[in-house]
Amino acid sequence: MSYKFDPTILREYDIRGQIGKNLSEDDAYALGRAFGSYVQDNIDIEPMDEAYTICVGCDGRLSSPSLSKSLCEGLKDTGVRVVNVGMGPTPMLYFSVKHFGADAGIMVTGSHNPSDYNGFKMMLNKLPVFGETIQEIGEISANGVLKEGQGSIIECDIKESYVDRLIKDLNLGAKHDLTIAWDAGNGSAGEILRMLTARIPGTHHLLYDEIDGNFPNHHPDPTVDENLVDLQTLVAKEKCDLGIAFDGDGDRIGVIDEKGSILRCDLLMTIYSREVLDNHPEATIIGDVKCSQLMFDEINKMGGKAVMWKTGHSLVKAKMQELNAPLAGELSGHIFFADKYYGYDDALYCAVRLLNALSVAENGLSSLTAHLPKLLNTPELRIEVDEKEKFDLVPQISKELEALAAQDSSIKLDNTDGVRVSTPDGWWLVRPSNTQNVLVARIEASSIEGLEQLKKMAGEAIEKIGYTLNV
Repeated sequence: MSYKFDPTILREYDIRGQIGKNLSEDDAYALGRAFGSYVQDNIDIEPMDEAYTICVGCDGRLSSPSLSKSLCEGLKDTGVRVVNVGMGPTPMLYFSVKHFGADAGIMVTGSHNPSDYNGFKMMLNKLPVFGETIQEIGEISANGVLKEGQGSIIECDIKESYVDRLIKDLNLGAKHDLTIAWDAGNGSAGEILRMLTARIPGTHHLLYDEIDGNFPNHHPDPTVDENLVDLQTLVAKEKCDLGIAFDGDGDRIGVIDEKGSILRCDLLMTIYSREVLDNHPEATIIGDVKCSQLMFDEINKMGGKAVMWKTGHSLVKAKMQELNAPLAGELSGHIFFADKYYGYDDALYCAVRLLNALSVAENGLSSLTAHLPKLLNTPELRIEVDEKEKFDLVPQISKELEALAAQDSSIKLDNTDGVRVSTPDGWWLVRPSNTQNVLVARIEASSIEGLEQLKKMAGEAIEKIGYTLNV
């Protein structure tokens, strides 16, 4: 039976919508039918008489259990074997696909979006699912031939196995008695966090580790500074060595150093890169277009090959495979380890690797980036726009800037993802978000005067398309 999705929920690297507006249990069931059919048509299994296996997990949002149930039924009705790993962080679902040698996996999650949003992140065993593949799955649902069969659904609790894998790479040095503050943000990482910290030496202070889809304490997005205030307060009160925060589905990390300062993920990448480049000399390391130029320069100084790429977890994972990169990161907190791990974004695993680095540092966490130049930059700036026109706005900005760059050779444009504008003062970026109805901007300069100049330049460019940059 054909089913047409609202086209606005078929995003670049996942499916995402609002409950009661453009996303429902009917959509979840239809996705199960379409994805189950897609997997069977595009993946060969041996021996041929075995059933295809697809893992399913869900986050702690109020709508996630019912969406997951409908999704599992849709998959089952295509004849596949469904392994339902239940509620937990998105990386636990990714892990389950590797752990069971499954053919594919789907996570029901709204990630860091408001509580009335939800969606689906899909993966094949060795490949991400994004872009044209998501559109193809939508077309299969609307007009394709759907598989029919009598599959099965089994429930499987893999939490212990997942924590075992996380702890496997914990390797604390002399400082093994760290005091750590953790903030799960009432997201789906809470239960795993309790299990993990019970096995890590030191003193642990946990905030908001009860899974609650209402997110009663703060929004679970560690890239927004106000969401880290409680963690900063706890770090100061308990004199912690660091604080670590997670987003709603546990695949993005936020970090506070011992002084209470926010350690943006591009600087965090410079810490991770040291060990990774020790293990893989001259390796390629990827950062997204929002990352500081400082990060790219530091990776190159350490002997690595820094590559700037598009924002988006699926896009980054695909680029990692293409370039055989052992590490990649996004400013938004998605960090991907293929060094010793599986190459997907797992904030809990990133926490383990950060503790390793800190445990052998002579001084505090802040000392690991103290040698880097002090640049001035903004966090991610979000400009709310009409969802239907957001992808048409940046080309308008870029066209105006091309004319400006033609008159001034010191202005350089990079269109890898949106437009990144470099000048002698620094750089600024604007790009369309693939998960929200916003344009995302960021600005970085080496001086206060330079930052103000870039703010003015970016603000004027955005005003020309009818919006305002509040910074």
